[in-house]
Amino acid sequence: MNIQMITKLLTDAGIEENEAKIEIKMLLEYFCHYTEIDKCKGVQLNNNQLDILKQKAEIRVKSRMPVQYIIGESYFMGEWFKVNGDVLIPRDETEILVRKAIEIIDKEGGQSVLDIGTGSGCIACTIAKHTDAVVLGVDISSDALRVALDNVTRLGINNRAVFRKSDLFSKIRTEEKFDMIISNPPYVPLGTELSPEVKKEPPLALFAGENGLEFYRKITEKAPEYLNKDGWLMFELGAGEFEQVKNYMEKDFCNITIEKDLAGIERVIFGRVKK
Repeated sequence: MNIQMITKLLTDAGIEENEAKIEIKMLLEYFCHYTEIDKCKGVQLNNNQLDILKQKAEIRVKSRMPVQYIIGESYFMGEWFKVNGDVLIPRDETEILVRKAIEIIDKEGGQSVLDIGTGSGCIACTIAKHTDAVVLGVDISSDALRVALDNVTRLGINNRAVFRKSDLFSKIRTEEKFDMIISNPPYVPLGTELSPEVKKEPPLALFAGENGLEFYRKITEKAPEYLNKDGWLMFELGAGEFEQVKNYMEKDFCNITIEKDLAGIERVIFGRVKK
């Protein structure tokens, strides 16, 4: 048994070859403590390491559990975040949203951010780490919030990113105002066919009504009440949803801008409140 044979276990199960190689690398580093540096130095894997790798690869194939859940961590914007089946796995597309938020905060000097549907806390923690803003992350799931709190502790930013159980704005006090509201909400339409791996992620964080737009509408309608003058509303978008979300925002927001991902999909939308 060697790495090529173990990688073939993944590709034979339908995992794309490049993705399989990335996953093998992650499993090697986490469970076998074998890095790219070791590989470059010509260090050979021993039989025990290969056995461990094969065992983890077989779990991946049989369960179709995302590799991030198997190792319990996911890499996002330079940091490793704890993840489990209670939270979504951070995506590369979400980095577009967070980088733009950091850019706006650095330019405008925003001090307070509300992250709705915080999940693992990756958005809230990253903004708090890279700006002077204090971020409040809210989520309806107590299990997700426990993961977010663990991630705050990991990054040592306990006083900069804080969390609260709330169904959207339900536990936000009327006097609380923010310079930015940001959200990567559930946006998958009910009935959408998902890959086996995505089916392992929490449905509460995935699905949003028949058209996937439910949370965009609800957040956009209430956001002006909780934004300071010239405050920003920012969303990550599902494919093909930008026109309708833009229509929701045009009533109370101006300077509405779209950012595309590397595939050319409209992935992020943001605008400034009209007041």
